[in-house]
Amino acid sequence: MGELGVPRSAEEAVTELYASHWQPLVRVAWLLLHDAAEAEEVVQDAFVALHGHWGGLRDRGAAAAYLRRAVLNASRSALRHRGVEERWAASVRGGPDDPARRTSTSAEDAAVAGLSREELLRALATLPVRQREVLVLRYYLDLGEAQIAEALDISPGSVKTHASRGLAALRAGTGRT
Repeated sequence: MGELGVPRSAEEAVTELYASHWQPLVRVAWLLLHDAAEAEEVVQDAFVALHGHWGGLRDRGAAAAYLRRAVLNASRSALRHRGVEERWAASVRGGPDDPARRTSTSAEDAAVAGLSREELLRALATLPVRQREVLVLRYYLDLGEAQIAEALDISPGSVKTHASRGLAALRAGTGRT
């Protein structure tokens, strides 16, 4: 601390502000955005901006007010962006540019079509561990072959083999082709 209890550096000041204002600011952002991750990101960005501009603040005593304004403005901006995305999605829904549009059912979708969650979990439990790991990483986390290979420390070819065999076992075990 510097003289009269005023923090000496941006790090000290932002650390103190963070300790006392993080949670209330995240609550405010969540109430506006209804999205916990986005609320935390908005508040985090406000603290990062404050730290970057600390030397240029005329009234460092108003830093908490600066943070509140930054969170409110960023939340408004996020809501506007969300609105633009929703209008765009509505405008292309069902058309050729619809991101959800598929030309046909994938083999993977066909393998699990009609299975309930419980049936799928039971079927996955019957697979060998490596096949189950590959399928979960592929279809739950949506990882690519290279990412799965890295995560499991196996070759991309092994990922393909385990995925193929696992899907075939799921098809055979469920009586689906």
